[in-house]
Amino acid sequence: MFYTAGMQSGFGFYGHDDMVRWQRQLEPMRALAGPLPRRAPIGAMVKSMISGRTRDPVSLAAYDRLVAAFGSPGRVLAAGPAEVLRCIGAVTHAEDKARHVIGALGRIAAERGGFDLGFLAAMPLDDALAWLERLPGVGRKVAAATLNGSTLDRPVLIVDGHVLRVLQRLGFARRRADGRAASEAVTAAMPEWQGGDFLDFHIGSKKLGQTLCRADATDCTRCPLRRDCRSRSD
Repeated sequence: MFYTAGMQSGFGFYGHDDMVRWQRQLEPMRALAGPLPRRAPIGAMVKSMISGRTRDPVSLAAYDRLVAAFGSPGRVLAAGPAEVLRCIGAVTHAEDKARHVIGALGRIAAERGGFDLGFLAAMPLDDALAWLERLPGVGRKVAAATLNGSTLDRPVLIVDGHVLRVLQRLGFARRRADGRAASEAVTAAMPEWQGGDFLDFHIGSKKLGQTLCRADATDCTRCPLRRDCRSRSD
């Protein structure tokens, strides 16, 4: 499905060295995005759960309202889905997300006796991802965000819709590829990258997808990856 080192696509060879080059070329986009706060893993999980298919300012405001209203995961769980919905009602699919947040928190509390996900730092990466993906509403993007975008700082790529679109247009991922496969392919291609390297690539490529490589319009002349992009318009 993916064009990795030693595997020829219809366009050429893509793999480790290409990722290194793209990381460097994305540095201006990464700088535009600014710093990303590293939350505790449980906070990163909840934030990612409510962010799907929602603009960042909207989902961030919803998360901030949730924190302001309840202050802790235990109080969110005790409040129940209706009260969570009051805080996150502006996000896409808010009712489903409120239900999933309560379901995931409830399962974590029942299994772990609390909400500290620090134990995931010591688990093999695949096992940590699988543990999270058993939870209601937690797919690969949320699991990767919990592990990589939090204080756990684990080496796995977060792939949202913007990142996937960039990888597809570059030709690294086929058009029918999904975020899980893209995350697995990039993560496997870069065994020496640390958590921060993956997070920087996520932020830079996401910013590119939000600005110059949008779903409804492209500005290929300003794209830092244009020389490698198989979908560029000259």
